Amino acid sequence: MATYKKRGYKPKTEKEKTEVIEDNSTTAEVFNTLDEGANKAELWVGKNQKGIFIIIGVAAVILLGYLAYNKFIAGPKAEEAMNEMFTAQKYFNQAVTGESADSLYTLALKGGEGKFGMVDIASEYSGTPAGNLANYYAGMAYLNTKDYTNAVKYLSDFTTDDAVLGPVAKGGIGDSFVQLNQLEDALDYYEKAISASTNDYTTPMYLFKAGNVAQSLGQKDKALQYFERIQQEFSDSDQAKNIEVFIGRAEASAN
Repeated sequence: MATYKKRGYKPKTEKEKTEVIEDNSTTAEVFNTLDEGANKAELWVGKNQKGIFIIIGVAAVILLGYLAYNKFIAGPKAEEAMNEMFTAQKYFNQAVTGESADSLYTLALKGGEGKFGMVDIASEYSGTPAGNLANYYAGMAYLNTKDYTNAVKYLSDFTTDDAVLGPVAKGGIGDSFVQLNQLEDALDYYEKAISASTNDYTTPMYLFKAGNVAQSLGQKDKALQYFERIQQEFSDSDQAKNIEVFIGRAEASAN
């Protein structure tokens, strides 16, 4: 479970995409830079819908695989959990592309149509694959509805060895800590996301975020290392398109 560090900071309520943040604050510097890489949750969703659906598909495959494996051990409970999850997962999927995203994410979390939401599934079916996966969905739903403390809580309770879901869960915790102005924690989780798996989708994304947060924390050499890795190993990624600019900034700051 992640530890929340106060550090004298009191989080402020944000208005979607319109909040004015003072230019001289550390948080403003992070937000302004990370916005270019679609760091805000709502921008991440908008620009990565295809990737999210891939992740959701992978999650479904993982769930079905676990259920098949555990058929003769915890079959009845696992099947019951899967049936409960179907409706909540439907709401989550609709929220990704729907216009009423907040209300749909709320339904995914709290439930509807007489079915449990992800929060209740995680609690009532703890120890089952569906219960574990519900932690992931709940965490991502909380992230997208700007409840960052609960996002950290549920994503921290999610465990997986999957090469995509693992990094995305760690990165979601990092995104939440950025919004909570806990930048050292954010960098730690971005680095965990990088270490969890090397692939062309999540690795350059979290290298870029880690580089920007590291630079904001004054860790210029580390920022340069992450940006250069994008340039050298992931030259075809979206993050590599303007990476020379970020390398130049990091080099100038380091001198």
